[in-house]
Amino acid sequence: MIGGLQKTSLYLLAGASAFGLLVSGSPAAKAASMEELQAQMRAMQAQMQELQRQVNQAKSEAASAKASSGSGGSDLDLKVKWKGAPELSSTDGKFKFKVRGRLMGDFNSIDQDEAITGEQDVNAVELRRARIGVEGVVYYDWKYKFEMDFAGDDSEVKDAYLAYANWADWEKSEILIGQFKTANSLEDMTSSRFITFMERSAFIEAFGIDRQIGAGVWAGDEHWSFQTGYFGGNTGNQETWFDSESTFSVRGTVAPINNDTTVVHLGANYRHRDAGTSDETGFAELFRYRARAADLHLADRFVQTPFIGENDDMFVLEGAAVYKRFSVQGEYAQLETNVAPGIAPGVNPTYNGWYIEGSVFLTDDMRNYEADEGAFGRVKPKNPFFGGSGGWGAWQLAGKYDVIDLSDGAAAINASGAPNAVTCAECGEQKTWLIGLNWWMTDYTALKFNVTQSEIEGGANNGADITGFGMRAQIDW
Repeated sequence: MIGGLQKTSLYLLAGASAFGLLVSGSPAAKAASMEELQAQMRAMQAQMQELQRQVNQAKSEAASAKASSGSGGSDLDLKVKWKGAPELSSTDGKFKFKVRGRLMGDFNSIDQDEAITGEQDVNAVELRRARIGVEGVVYYDWKYKFEMDFAGDDSEVKDAYLAYANWADWEKSEILIGQFKTANSLEDMTSSRFITFMERSAFIEAFGIDRQIGAGVWAGDEHWSFQTGYFGGNTGNQETWFDSESTFSVRGTVAPINNDTTVVHLGANYRHRDAGTSDETGFAELFRYRARAADLHLADRFVQTPFIGENDDMFVLEGAAVYKRFSVQGEYAQLETNVAPGIAPGVNPTYNGWYIEGSVFLTDDMRNYEADEGAFGRVKPKNPFFGGSGGWGAWQLAGKYDVIDLSDGAAAINASGAPNAVTCAECGEQKTWLIGLNWWMTDYTALKFNVTQSEIEGGANNGADITGFGMRAQIDW
């Protein structure tokens, strides 16, 4: 319509010009009255103004229709990306919103050497993780994340924080407030979606590495990362404290080689904790140290201490290397705890845990590394498996040796004559072998199979041999 009106205007202008030329060249025109010519020109000018008004009105109506259709107006400015689930954002990046979650269904079959441990064998299934949450960005630089886990009998808050981001010219620069990880291990910093085995290493559970409520700084770039924070308890026990426990942690990593085929990761971290005072009893809620057998979640614990530590210090060294489909990773953790004087004065046992693992992809795939977090990320099969794809996903074979030693100081604790003395009956050492096979079907789905064996040395379960088989189906979005 608009184009037709514009052409009509051009035709009228051309006709008017031709008419003027004819008039100026004709003897009869010269004799015409000047008033008649002026009247004709005024009529043509009025017609042109009316046509211009119609053109402007048509343009305005077209612009309004385009805005209301959402194809390009500021009120409905929306961009949609698919990252396992829809991610909604404004085209300028000012706002983002995404629903996130994960489901992990496990089967465990465990021989718990009942003749020694007194615990029956396990053949059971569980919903290991069932999380749902949201994350997003508000006004470019304010990030948020909130996630709940509904696995088991109770709901539990996982990440719940607000972060001010992009304050430095690095890939990651965030100031966080809320509940988040204390950043004390390469394997713990790697999401449960992306770890090689079904469960993390024994020292992570034994030394209480977890999310806590606090404030921290996370920063990183292409070849390094840094995290530090000061924390209290977590959302699971935030109402039980008269004087909350406190934690300080700091971690740094470097990746001197980080390219498409090769990664070298080195890191170290430190944590100090002080036990809190219970609101109900008025006494310190001391720390204890324990780990599940066979690195399977439904297994019982056969190496553990009583509640003994009023404060502790932990050091962890990290190392990993990736070359195409091959990967090796390991960590060494040492924790020194100060036993409460009322239990065993002057006793400060040193516990340690470590692991070494290696893996190889049987397909042409490799582990992905996120240098700005100092952690491994999502496995992305080059040939994903789904109906009609013709691909078989990524297949990964892995082996691991995992040790946790909680035996130090057991004799001194058992010999204590202090008023609140305890017995360290199961303070021993656990050594675990694992073999794993992972089928990463797509970026967001996987099957995992683990065969494990734990040997217990020392304590009441000395000589126990715990063997297990685990299987997991997982999906995230």
